Amino acid sequence: MKKWLRIGLTVLCLIALCNPTNIYAASEEKKTASQDLAANAISAVLMDADTGTIIYEKNSHAKLPPASITKVMTLLLTMEAIDAGQLKLTDKVRTSEYAASMGGSQIFLEPGEEMTVDEMLKGISMASGNDASVAIAEKIAGTEEAFVDMMNERVTKLGLKDTHFVNCNGLPAKNHYSSAHDIAVISRELLKHSEITKYTGAYQDHLRKDSDKPFWLVNTNKLVRFYDGADGLKTGYTSEAKFCLSATAVRDGLRAISVVMGEPNTKTRNSEVSTMFDYMFAQYTKHTIYKTGDVIGNVEINKGKSKELQLIAGQPYSVLMKKIGKSSDIRHELQIEPQLKAPIEEGQVLGQLVVYQGDQVIKRFELKSPASVGKAGWWTMFKRTTAKMFFVD
Repeated sequence: MKKWLRIGLTVLCLIALCNPTNIYAASEEKKTASQDLAANAISAVLMDADTGTIIYEKNSHAKLPPASITKVMTLLLTMEAIDAGQLKLTDKVRTSEYAASMGGSQIFLEPGEEMTVDEMLKGISMASGNDASVAIAEKIAGTEEAFVDMMNERVTKLGLKDTHFVNCNGLPAKNHYSSAHDIAVISRELLKHSEITKYTGAYQDHLRKDSDKPFWLVNTNKLVRFYDGADGLKTGYTSEAKFCLSATAVRDGLRAISVVMGEPNTKTRNSEVSTMFDYMFAQYTKHTIYKTGDVIGNVEINKGKSKELQLIAGQPYSVLMKKIGKSSDIRHELQIEPQLKAPIEEGQVLGQLVVYQGDQVIKRFELKSPASVGKAGWWTMFKRTTAKMFFVD
């Protein structure tokens, strides 16, 4: 009897081990937890800003009205104009009658009123000024239409497929749409201009402070006050789009981007974005391979004025990993194009930095030349050949 009991127990154990039900249940539980991160949003994305890794997404490519999170692109083009020297923070921006006529969220610009670029950035970032957005667009491109063309050109350069802009402020318009995925990518690009969070992360400020009509600015994104580490980026609402938000927060060197679209109200929107942030900061960490300025290695340049070119990290190279993962499993290698031959242009892709976790490739970074290398003249080549003949270096 005992013998048959032992055999029966053994068979039951084997069935339990072979039956995948427990594995599926664990997988399903994880899936459900992820889905609950933004249960009420029509579309959502949680992204690591540094690596661009998407941690969570829900209907991320759905084409939806973006409302005022459209202004993330307006801010991006403004910051790029500043970096290119086309615009200075102290430049005066004159308000046209058209810009002053914008409805919705505004800073109540009067036709002919002038503000600096710095003040307009406050008006756009904190008060979501539709009038300020059009005024800055006209300053940069001449007309809003020309600026919108720039917006759509930038969309193309970023390789985005779910976005088409018709205006620069997000007021309802036919054929004006974007997706949580695309807004996250644009937000990531904007955050490369680190000074933008000076505007998007401020909770309150003033415009026309020394005038008889001071205007008190209070950030429409309440997370910058109530969520530790939040410093942007842009809220949005129309009756069509519902409540939208592209938010960012940073903790322990890890910067998160969270985009939600179509939320039912501000309380739910802020709660679900906070939940997404909490999830990322609790579960993930950043493993840095090279910091900006680190020497990555040397590459040989055939027939170049310089025989070797030193590769310097022009940006941080890092990967996102689960906190329960082992950083000792992370390794990397340089894969340089064979027989690199001068001339080499600055910014030319020379190869890749390939990052592995165990035997699996988890990230590939392009390695670009930090400088130009001209072709060596015949006399330089002659001396090198001669030196080799006589074993002289």
